[in-house]
Amino acid sequence: MKLHLHEWGQGERLALLVHGIMADHRTFARTGPALAARGYRVLAVDLRGHGVTGPAAPYTLDAFADDLVDTLPAGAELALGHSLGGLALSRAVERLAPVRAVYEDPAWLAPGPSPLDGVDLAQLRLARREQIVAANPRWTAEDVDIELDTLRLWDTATAEFLAPLQAADLLPAHPVVPSLVVLADGSHVVAPDRAALLAERGFEVRTVHGAGHVIHRDDFGGFLKALDGWI
Repeated sequence: MKLHLHEWGQGERLALLVHGIMADHRTFARTGPALAARGYRVLAVDLRGHGVTGPAAPYTLDAFADDLVDTLPAGAELALGHSLGGLALSRAVERLAPVRAVYEDPAWLAPGPSPLDGVDLAQLRLARREQIVAANPRWTAEDVDIELDTLRLWDTATAEFLAPLQAADLLPAHPVVPSLVVLADGSHVVAPDRAALLAERGFEVRTVHGAGHVIHRDDFGGFLKALDGWI
Protein backbone atom coordinates (compact mmCIF):
# COMPACT_ATOMS: atom_id res chain seq x y z
CA MET A 1 0.00 0.00 0.00
CA LYS A 2 1.01 3.61 -0.51
CA LEU A 3 2.13 5.44 2.63
CA HIS A 4 1.83 9.11 3.49
CA LEU A 5 4.99 10.99 2.53
CA HIS A 6 6.51 14.20 3.82
CA GLU A 7 9.21 16.02 1.87
CA TRP A 8 12.02 18.41 2.79
CA GLY A 9 14.38 20.08 0.33
CA GLN A 10 14.86 19.94 -3.42
CA GLY A 11 18.43 18.70 -3.66
CA GLU A 12 19.74 16.44 -6.40
CA ARG A 13 20.52 13.59 -3.98
CA LEU A 14 17.62 11.62 -2.51
CA ALA A 15 17.37 10.48 1.14
CA LEU A 16 14.67 8.21 2.57
CA LEU A 17 13.70 8.27 6.27
CA VAL A 18 11.70 5.55 8.04
CA HIS A 19 10.54 6.17 11.63
CA GLY A 20 10.16 3.76 14.52
CA ILE A 21 7.14 2.38 16.32
CA MET A 22 4.77 4.92 17.94
CA ALA A 23 6.23 7.76 15.84
CA ASP A 24 5.66 9.21 12.38
CA HIS A 25 7.66 11.37 9.94
CA ARG A 26 7.70 14.22 12.47
CA THR A 27 10.25 12.40 14.61
CA PHE A 28 12.70 13.61 11.93
CA ALA A 29 11.69 17.28 12.34
CA ARG A 30 15.38 18.22 12.71
CA THR A 31 16.97 15.41 10.70
CA GLY A 32 14.99 16.10 7.53
CA PRO A 33 15.89 19.81 7.30
CA ALA A 34 19.51 19.04 8.23
CA LEU A 35 19.82 16.62 5.32
CA ALA A 36 18.04 19.08 3.03
CA ALA A 37 20.65 21.69 3.99
CA ARG A 38 23.31 19.21 2.84
CA GLY A 39 21.80 18.99 -0.63
CA TYR A 40 19.28 16.19 -0.26
CA ARG A 41 15.67 15.88 -1.27
CA VAL A 42 14.30 14.05 1.74
CA LEU A 43 11.26 11.76 1.75
CA ALA A 44 9.91 10.49 5.10
CA VAL A 45 7.04 8.02 5.41
CA ASP A 46 4.30 7.44 7.95
CA LEU A 47 4.23 3.66 8.35
CA ARG A 48 0.90 1.82 8.40
CA GLY A 49 -0.73 2.28 11.80
CA HIS A 50 1.04 5.60 12.30
CA GLY A 51 0.51 9.28 11.54
CA VAL A 52 -1.50 10.36 8.52
CA THR A 53 -1.35 6.87 6.99
CA GLY A 54 -3.52 5.63 9.85
CA PRO A 55 -4.65 2.12 10.85
CA ALA A 56 -4.16 -0.48 8.13
CA ALA A 57 -4.00 -4.04 9.44
CA PRO A 58 -2.57 -6.59 9.01
CA TYR A 59 0.65 -5.60 10.74
CA THR A 60 3.39 -7.96 9.61
CA LEU A 61 7.06 -7.51 8.84
CA ASP A 62 6.39 -8.31 5.20
CA ALA A 63 3.64 -5.69 5.06
CA PHE A 64 5.84 -2.97 6.56
CA ALA A 65 8.65 -3.81 4.12
CA ASP A 66 6.35 -4.09 1.09
CA ASP A 67 4.81 -0.70 1.88
CA LEU A 68 8.24 0.91 1.69
CA VAL A 69 8.83 -0.65 -1.72
CA ASP A 70 5.36 0.40 -2.93
CA THR A 71 5.87 4.00 -1.76
CA LEU A 72 9.53 4.94 -2.08
CA PRO A 73 11.67 5.26 -5.21
CA ALA A 74 14.53 2.83 -5.71
CA GLY A 75 18.13 3.96 -6.05
CA ALA A 76 18.20 6.72 -3.41
CA GLU A 77 21.57 8.02 -2.28
CA LEU A 78 20.69 7.25 1.35
CA ALA A 79 18.06 5.24 3.23
CA LEU A 80 17.83 5.58 7.02
CA GLY A 81 15.55 3.63 9.34
CA HIS A 82 15.09 3.93 13.09
CA SER A 83 14.03 1.00 15.31
CA LEU A 84 11.02 -0.67 13.63
CA GLY A 85 11.86 1.45 10.59
CA GLY A 86 15.34 -0.04 10.57
CA LEU A 87 13.92 -3.55 10.74
CA ALA A 88 11.49 -2.84 7.88
CA LEU A 89 14.23 -1.17 5.84
CA SER A 90 16.52 -4.17 6.25
CA ARG A 91 13.79 -6.36 4.72
CA ALA A 92 13.20 -3.91 1.84
CA VAL A 93 16.75 -2.72 1.17
CA GLU A 94 17.52 -5.18 -1.62
CA ARG A 95 14.48 -3.99 -3.57
CA LEU A 96 14.98 -0.30 -2.74
CA ALA A 97 18.67 -0.55 -3.65
CA PRO A 98 19.94 2.67 -2.05
CA VAL A 99 23.58 3.61 -2.49
CA ARG A 100 24.03 3.29 1.29
CA ALA A 101 21.87 2.45 4.30
CA VAL A 102 21.92 3.66 7.89
CA TYR A 103 20.20 1.68 10.64
CA GLU A 104 19.59 3.70 13.81
CA ASP A 105 19.23 1.40 16.84
CA PRO A 106 17.32 -1.06 14.61
CA ALA A 107 14.83 -3.52 16.09
CA TRP A 108 16.94 -6.57 15.31
CA LEU A 109 15.84 -8.14 18.56
CA ALA A 110 17.56 -11.27 19.78
CA PRO A 111 15.34 -14.26 20.61
CA GLY A 112 13.95 -13.74 24.10
CA PRO A 113 11.91 -11.11 25.94
CA SER A 114 10.75 -8.06 23.99
CA PRO A 115 11.33 -4.52 25.31
CA LEU A 116 7.53 -4.14 25.08
CA ASP A 117 6.80 -7.17 27.30
CA GLY A 118 4.67 -6.11 30.24
CA VAL A 119 4.07 -2.63 28.82
CA ASP A 120 0.46 -1.43 28.90
CA LEU A 121 0.26 -0.06 25.37
CA ALA A 122 -3.12 1.57 25.89
CA GLN A 123 -1.74 3.54 28.83
CA LEU A 124 1.43 4.36 26.91
CA ARG A 125 -0.72 5.87 24.18
CA LEU A 126 -2.30 8.16 26.78
CA ALA A 127 0.98 9.32 28.30
CA ARG A 128 0.97 12.82 29.79
CA ARG A 129 3.51 15.52 29.01
CA GLU A 130 5.30 15.15 32.35
CA GLN A 131 5.74 11.42 31.72
CA ILE A 132 7.29 12.02 28.31
CA VAL A 133 9.63 14.66 29.75
CA ALA A 134 10.64 12.43 32.65
CA ALA A 135 11.39 9.51 30.34
CA ASN A 136 13.23 11.68 27.81
CA PRO A 137 14.88 14.57 29.68
CA ARG A 138 17.12 15.53 26.73
CA TRP A 139 14.31 16.04 24.25
CA THR A 140 13.32 19.51 23.07
CA ALA A 141 9.88 20.91 23.88
CA GLU A 142 9.00 20.48 20.20
CA ASP A 143 9.92 16.79 20.32
CA VAL A 144 7.70 16.33 23.37
CA ASP A 145 4.80 18.04 21.59
CA ILE A 146 5.29 15.83 18.55
CA GLU A 147 5.50 12.68 20.67
CA LEU A 148 2.22 13.47 22.42
CA ASP A 149 0.46 13.94 19.10
CA THR A 150 1.96 10.93 17.37
CA LEU A 151 1.02 8.67 20.30
CA ARG A 152 -2.62 9.70 19.90
CA LEU A 153 -2.49 8.69 16.21
CA TRP A 154 -0.63 5.43 16.79
CA ASP A 155 -2.48 2.11 16.46
CA THR A 156 -1.18 0.00 19.36
CA ALA A 157 -1.90 -3.17 17.37
CA THR A 158 1.28 -2.43 15.41
CA ALA A 159 3.27 -3.67 18.42
CA GLU A 160 1.50 -7.01 18.65
CA PHE A 161 3.32 -8.51 15.66
CA LEU A 162 6.66 -8.15 17.46
CA ALA A 163 6.03 -10.97 19.96
CA PRO A 164 6.10 -13.84 17.42
CA LEU A 165 9.30 -12.43 15.96
CA GLN A 166 11.12 -13.21 19.20
CA ALA A 167 11.53 -16.79 18.01
CA ALA A 168 13.44 -15.60 14.94
CA ASP A 169 16.95 -14.25 14.51
CA LEU A 170 16.38 -10.87 12.86
CA LEU A 171 20.05 -9.93 12.51
CA PRO A 172 20.94 -9.52 8.80
CA ALA A 173 23.41 -12.07 7.47
CA HIS A 174 25.30 -9.40 5.54
CA PRO A 175 24.91 -5.80 4.37
CA VAL A 176 23.10 -5.72 1.02
CA VAL A 177 24.57 -2.26 0.39
CA PRO A 178 27.28 -0.40 2.35
CA SER A 179 25.64 -0.06 5.75
CA LEU A 180 26.17 1.83 8.99
CA VAL A 181 24.56 0.80 12.27
CA VAL A 182 24.29 3.66 14.81
CA LEU A 183 23.55 2.34 18.29
CA ALA A 184 22.27 3.91 21.48
CA ASP A 185 24.48 3.71 24.54
CA GLY A 186 23.49 0.40 26.14
CA SER A 187 21.11 -0.43 23.28
CA HIS A 188 18.23 -2.68 24.33
CA VAL A 189 17.68 -3.89 20.74
CA VAL A 190 21.25 -4.72 19.69
CA ALA A 191 23.32 -6.14 22.54
CA PRO A 192 27.14 -5.82 22.54
CA ASP A 193 27.72 -9.39 21.35
CA ARG A 194 25.34 -8.85 18.44
CA ALA A 195 26.94 -5.51 17.61
CA ALA A 196 30.27 -7.35 17.40
CA LEU A 197 28.66 -9.95 15.14
CA LEU A 198 27.34 -7.20 12.86
CA ALA A 199 30.87 -5.80 12.57
CA GLU A 200 32.15 -9.27 11.68
CA ARG A 201 29.48 -9.50 9.00
CA GLY A 202 30.62 -6.29 7.33
CA PHE A 203 28.50 -3.57 8.90
CA GLU A 204 30.16 -0.44 10.25
CA VAL A 205 28.98 -0.01 13.84
CA ARG A 206 29.12 3.24 15.83
CA THR A 207 27.68 4.14 19.24
CA VAL A 208 26.48 7.56 20.38
CA HIS A 209 27.56 7.59 24.00
CA GLY A 210 24.99 8.87 26.46
CA ALA A 211 22.12 8.61 23.97
CA GLY A 212 18.99 6.52 24.41
CA HIS A 213 17.03 4.58 21.84
CA VAL A 214 15.80 7.62 19.87
CA ILE A 215 19.30 8.87 19.22
CA HIS A 216 18.30 11.65 16.82
CA ARG A 217 16.20 13.21 19.58
CA ASP A 218 18.41 12.48 22.58
CA ASP A 219 21.60 13.88 21.05
CA PHE A 220 20.99 15.40 17.64
CA GLY A 221 24.54 16.73 17.34
CA GLY A 222 26.00 13.37 18.32
CA PHE A 223 23.71 11.65 15.86
CA LEU A 224 24.85 13.85 12.97
CA LYS A 225 28.48 13.34 13.98
CA ALA A 226 27.92 9.57 13.90
CA LEU A 227 26.80 9.96 10.28
CA ASP A 228 30.11 11.55 9.22
CA GLY A 229 31.18 10.02 5.93
CA TRP A 230 27.73 8.59 5.29
CA ILE A 231 25.71 11.72 4.45
